[in-house]
Order: sequence, then C-alpha cells, then structure tokens
Amino acid sequence: MHQYLRRAWRVAYHHWLTLSFVLGFLTDLILLNRIDDLVDNLILLFYVLLATTAMLLLYVGVAERGPGFLARFFKRYAPIAMQYAFGGLLSGMLIFYGRSGDWLASAPFLLLILAVIFGNELVGKRSDRLIYHIALYFIGLFSYIVLVIPVLTGKMGDAIFILSGLIALMLVTFVVQVLYRIVPHFMELNTKRIIVTLGGIYVGFNVLYFTSVIPPIPLSLTELRIVQSVESFSTSATTKSYRVATEVQPWYRRLPLVRPVLHPTGDSIACFARVYAPTRLTTEIFHRWEYQDESGDWQEQLHFGYEISGSNVGGYGGYTKTSNFFSGVWRCSVETKRGQVLGREVVRIDTAGQPKDIEVLIE
Repeated sequence: MHQYLRRAWRVAYHHWLTLSFVLGFLTDLILLNRIDDLVDNLILLFYVLLATTAMLLLYVGVAERGPGFLARFFKRYAPIAMQYAFGGLLSGMLIFYGRSGDWLASAPFLLLILAVIFGNELVGKRSDRLIYHIALYFIGLFSYIVLVIPVLTGKMGDAIFILSGLIALMLVTFVVQVLYRIVPHFMELNTKRIIVTLGGIYVGFNVLYFTSVIPPIPLSLTELRIVQSVESFSTSATTKSYRVATEVQPWYRRLPLVRPVLHPTGDSIACFARVYAPTRLTTEIFHRWEYQDESGDWQEQLHFGYEISGSNVGGYGGYTKTSNFFSGVWRCSVETKRGQVLGREVVRIDTAGQPKDIEVLIE
C-alpha cells in the first residue's frame, strides 16, 4: 500500500500543473450555474484576476526581482495558482459555451479550448512556455470578455462582439507591457512571436464568430422538442403558459443517436423551445424548419423569428407551426439572427400511422 502511495505521489508531483488545471475544472462544475448570477460572475472575475497576478508574479520570480526568498516563493507557487486560474477560467468557458450552442455546430470552438488545455503537458522550453502562458491568458480573457459584456449591456450582436474583442486586446496588451518591464530581455527576444501569437488568436476568434462557429453566448437552450401541437394561454397579466401535446416515445427512442418518431394528429405540427437569456438581455431568435431530401441534403421549409427577453428564469418559451409537412426526416433548429445554432431537434415524421399515447404538458 505504501508503495502505491509513493508511486501516486511521484505521478502527482510530476503533473502538478495539470492537476491544478483539473482542480479548477472541478471547482466550476460544483459552483457555476447561471451566467448572470452575481456569484458566478465573481468567480470568473476572480479567475481572471488570479491568472493575471500569478503570471506576473511568476516572472517576477524568474527575473529574481526582489529578495531571494520571495523570488523562490513566486517561482514555486505562482505556477500552481496560475494553472488553477487558467483551468477554472477555461472550464467555465467550456461549461457556458457548451450550454449556449449546439454541441456539433460549436465543436471546433470547444475542441480549441480542449486542445489548449491538453497542450499544457507538451510545452517544455522556457521561451515556449512564456508564449504559451500569454496565449492561454489571451484565449481565456477573450472568451470571458465576450461572455460578460452582453450580460452587462443587455445587448448582443456583431458590434458587441467587436467591442468585446477590442477590450480583451487592450487588456492583454497592458499585461504584455508589464511583462516587458519585468523581463525585458526575455520579451524582446520573443517580440515577433508574441505579436504573431496574439494577432493569430484575435483573428481566429473573429473568424470563428463571423462563420457562426462560436456559440451564441450568453443565450442557452433549456428545452426543444417537435410535438403534435402547442397552445398558449395566459395565467396572469404578465405570464404566459403553454399546453404542449407530445407523443410518448418508447424508451429505446430516447437513446442517443436514435430519432424519435412523430405521428401527426392534426393539420400542423409544432416546434416548442425555451431559451434562457440573462435578465437584462432582449434579442430575436429564429426557428428553421428543414426536411431531408432523397439525396440526404437539408432543404429549408420555414424560417420564422420572434423576440425573447431574460425575464423568465426557466427560459423564454415560444413555438412555431408548420402545416406543409409530409413523411420523412425533419429537423427544427433554434438560431440567432446571424445563424448561430443554439440547438436542433431531429425527428422522423410518419403520416400513415397513429400515435399510441399522447401526453399533455403545461409548460
């Protein structure tokens, strides 16, 4: 038993920076819930401030500026705090960005964050590690600013994204200028690499956004289903509820990658969705109805939008209907105005059969 503990300790000691990363992940999984929650925002802000402070103190220690004991302390413990902050910040982004968009449509952006995280094990040279730290910091900072500015302003769109990117670029430039004062020779030797790295990240984020790969943060889809019918009714002067009639699916059709089957009972079918938005935010979302043709391509049948606000904690409810349907594979996508996908529901419609059981839900 003692031998196994010693071996585990050696492995943990060798990978202590990555373990700090993982600890940041675990903290987020426990604590983070809503993007407009004050506690959640304070946690993310704490990660940003800790990452900034720890990175600067690390290179204060590397440059041995100050008393020897303090420099040694910073060199030993600042990397742990920095990696914990990076792990917490990036995992927070992964959590909120993952909730915000369709996982398949947003996969390139999410894979980018995962690649950055696992790259932590592969960087060896000190100069490479400096560039990596700055790149990691800018990716986390850019992701955070893009996330928080819409929450604070109650607005989203191209102009807000560009503003967020410029704020992130100014902040990272300030941090780089501070590093130039701490380790001037080291930074001068790597000036070109730093400019290329930061410029590449900035351009990359903009490309991902304007090609609709970045999820529509800070929106998130809490419910999406294609059903037999939806009717709205008012429960108070300001509250609207929905009567949703949906076909009960066999257990095996609830498994991943298995499509549910819908047997229409009237002259129309409906797509019902709930989209969560921060309290101050008002925007427009769209339902895109498509069917799969004989060649397997998706053909648009209906595209309709409506305005949502962040007044409903469970998500703003809305629905669209289509009466021009036929047997085959259909899907309903919930998107932003510029085409960013929050989520998709795919079903097989069978107009020849009858549903075995209809469940009526009040949403």
